[in-house]
Amino acid sequence: MRTHNDFEGGQQKLAVLIDADNTQPGIAEGLLAEVAKYGISSVKRIYGDWTTTKLSQWKSKLLEYAIQPIQQFSYTFGKNATDSAMIIDAMDLLYTEKLDGFCIVSSDSDFTRLAARLREAGKLVLGFGEQKTPKPFLSACDKFIYTEILRGTVEEESLSKDGPKRKLPGQDLKGDNKLQALLWDAAEDSADESGWAYLGLVGQYVAKRQPDFDPRNYGYRKLAELIKASSWFDVEERSSSTDTGKQIYIKKRYAK
Repeated sequence: MRTHNDFEGGQQKLAVLIDADNTQPGIAEGLLAEVAKYGISSVKRIYGDWTTTKLSQWKSKLLEYAIQPIQQFSYTFGKNATDSAMIIDAMDLLYTEKLDGFCIVSSDSDFTRLAARLREAGKLVLGFGEQKTPKPFLSACDKFIYTEILRGTVEEESLSKDGPKRKLPGQDLKGDNKLQALLWDAAEDSADESGWAYLGLVGQYVAKRQPDFDPRNYGYRKLAELIKASSWFDVEERSSSTDTGKQIYIKKRYAK
């Protein structure tokens, strides 16, 4: 099974399928910028009942970002017909288009089985949703990105306490035992005989074990920034014979 790390930075063809009923229009720019890190948005579709006024804020985004609206009438009150339309389209695209991956944008757990099925077919599955997204859907994706961190800076600063965390000082990170255990396990699993682990391998381990992990959830743009702020590791920057930049290695730091 290929992981999101195998795709990042490439020109793979991706389908972006958006559940308008469960997604805020304010994330549109950030969403497509994030998708661009993994490949080309060959298909961009958004599903909802466009005859109602509740999706009016999305309408201005459609032309701006070349997103194709798919009309889905709500035949029965309380039933989400949008989910069914997205699932049917995704399966059609799986068999009729040469796509490398799918981006499912929703906070609805109804897409859990779809994500699992697409991965079974060898496709990369990126999930995008709010922090309230049920755990089963998160786990079914190769990578899950919280949409709160995709909003603009001004909007991000006005988020409630349920939004993404602000950058935490090192002493606060130290109190996050779950995060520490995750990163320590990743470093230990990736380490050589001397105990040093290449940060790139650590990141891959974390992504496989916890699809919704993202340093931006803690206020840091990069994993390296989070690692350095935590004080849980010794950090070395090493020159590479094949790369002009520095490679970062980390080693678990035990309390003395």
